[in-house]
Amino acid sequence: MSDGNSSTGQSYLDQATGLAQRAAGAITGDSSTQNRGETKQEVGKAKEDASHTTAKVGSVAADPNTGAVAQDNPKRSDGSWDQTLGSAKESVGNLIGNENLRKAGEQQNAAGKEQEAKGQLKDWGEGIQNRAQGALGAVGAAVTGDRTEEEKYRDQHDEGKVRQRGAEADMNKKA
Repeated sequence: MSDGNSSTGQSYLDQATGLAQRAAGAITGDSSTQNRGETKQEVGKAKEDASHTTAKVGSVAADPNTGAVAQDNPKRSDGSWDQTLGSAKESVGNLIGNENLRKAGEQQNAAGKEQEAKGQLKDWGEGIQNRAQGALGAVGAAVTGDRTEEEKYRDQHDEGKVRQRGAEADMNKKA
């Protein structure tokens, strides 16, 4: 379920409102308006930061703000597993002097990295797609007054956001 207070859009609106209040306070010389504007901007920035938060446990990502959850693409965990096995084979091959085992491990590790990257890109792309479809669908449902459909599309948007942010977090860790 969406929480309008933690959405990225609301955070930008809060920051813009705060900026306008600060400017109005500066022009009129009203320090209390200026202070409220600064506070509003800080709140908006905090909301923006919170909207980029995603918690990962294993292959599941969750947004603590909305409760939305997304399961990672299986290629990601399979690729990670292949990297682990490949590294182990490579190490054992080096340890015992078996060049064939070392090379096989090296190849499996590289294939695992590629597979994991493909899974991350797929999750990232699907996340963007779900966010867009969810946002557009929610607007359409709101126009027709169908609250059930609107909620369904908001959930789709939130799940897409979690999927996208989870993939981004994993890609940034690898970079």
